Amino acid sequence: MVRFKHLVIVRFKEGTVVEEIMKGLEKLVSEIDLVKSFSWGQDLESPEMLAQGFTHAISMTFDKKQDYTAFQTHPNHVEFSATFSAAIEKIVVLCFSSVQVKPAVA
Repeated sequence: MVRFKHLVIVRFKEGTVVEEIMKGLEKLVSEIDLVKSFSWGQDLESPEMLAQGFTHAISMTFDKKQDYTAFQTHPNHVEFSATFSAAIEKIVVLCFSSVQVKPAVA
């Protein structure tokens, strides 16, 4: 099944309490059923030259691009975006269609 992925890679501003931002994001995605999966994490092992200062990744999956578009314009997302954007020093966003492939069994 082809799904639509939203991948965000960020570096938060100095002094940002990341756990509070992520709790807000977790609450947001729990309120909007368009998000089919959600995960986030902090970089633990990337060499600095490869991570380029980015520290956290956020991934969301939607059934289709239209669901992502509806999520982006949802009033709760618009409201949360102001808080999230204020905490960001640097960001990369990628949105793409994703095909799940099962690895070959050895």
